[in-house]
Amino acid sequence: MKRTISDLKDLKGKRVLLRCDFNVPLDNWGDILDDNRIVQAIPTISYLNNAGCKLIICSHLGRPKGYDKFLSLFPVAVSLMKQFPNKVKFCSKVVGLEVDDAVSKMKDGEILVLENLRFNKGEEENDPKFVDQLCKLADVYVDDAFGVAHRKHASNYGVALKMPSAIGFLIQKELNVFDKAFKDPSHPFVAIFGGAKVEDKLPLINNVMNVADVIIIGGAMAYTFLQAKDINIGVSIVAEDQVGNARAILRTADERGIKILLPVDHVAVVGEKGRPIKTTELKSDMMALDIGKKTIKLFAAEIMKAKQIMWNGPMGKYEDHAFRNGTLKIAKAVAKSGAYSIVGGGDSVSAVKACGVADKINHLSTGGGASLKLMEGKPLPAVEVIDCI
Repeated sequence: MKRTISDLKDLKGKRVLLRCDFNVPLDNWGDILDDNRIVQAIPTISYLNNAGCKLIICSHLGRPKGYDKFLSLFPVAVSLMKQFPNKVKFCSKVVGLEVDDAVSKMKDGEILVLENLRFNKGEEENDPKFVDQLCKLADVYVDDAFGVAHRKHASNYGVALKMPSAIGFLIQKELNVFDKAFKDPSHPFVAIFGGAKVEDKLPLINNVMNVADVIIIGGAMAYTFLQAKDINIGVSIVAEDQVGNARAILRTADERGIKILLPVDHVAVVGEKGRPIKTTELKSDMMALDIGKKTIKLFAAEIMKAKQIMWNGPMGKYEDHAFRNGTLKIAKAVAKSGAYSIVGGGDSVSAVKACGVADKINHLSTGGGASLKLMEGKPLPAVEVIDCI
């Protein structure tokens, strides 16, 4: 069992390096558009702050190529300043003399937010020198960045290998939710998958088949499965190299008595406009970009029977407003179902919030890639290296 911050004793006066996931969306003026990831980290930050430690917080933001003023963590620090008045300071560097000096001047109960980790290329490279620079800042390391727990970066994997370590409340919660969902599921268990990267979803579909009763497949990945069934898909997106694997999944599901639902109608591009098209009416020049009304009704009917739901991935081209209706309708159905629901993935979570039903979802996962790994039954590298009790 991994050590949690509840297991840490005598933190008063100690320097604690806390890795959070503050990869929040910002507008052109640097204002935070969605502070959910900050809110989710507050319980861990509050616990450590109340313990009287000197808390040094680090995180990444976006994918900068070196320094980028538009991806500074300063707006996050300002948000935390409002949560913890007169306790939070910001350092414009990640490591180096300025950071060392700021840490040396910290008093018990103070919080220091470091600049964007990815401004230093050593972060994603897990560079030993960068790891050592981070390690010397603190006495204890706490990882609460679930969103990057599937990565082997310097600030999670590298540091945890060299320092006394523990996981925060957010990672603990995420691990418990997924563990229970697979080891002690409620039935009927309906798993919903969407999105475009079918190669990323096939391994977890294989794993979910061990516990799910129904698997619903939408989004661009559905067309690989429809082609595997020799159903006409026009010029819709297909992962040609995955058609054989999709066919094998369909065959396995049939042998095990697991129901797999695929779209029966679509909103397809015809010329420059989208309009409803039955699967059998898709022509060679048509591209399906969302599920149609009959499919929404078919999927929703199965969702309403569920006792447990796990959803990852949109039902259509969600980034285009013309093709997000299917995803929004599925979000409403999941919220209305009354089932224990777990939703992960950026677009799926976004849809739930856009519909105003986030409070009806039992668990909104903060990590897309990390949650996919757990659904696939794979360990998370950054968690695996955390000290055990």
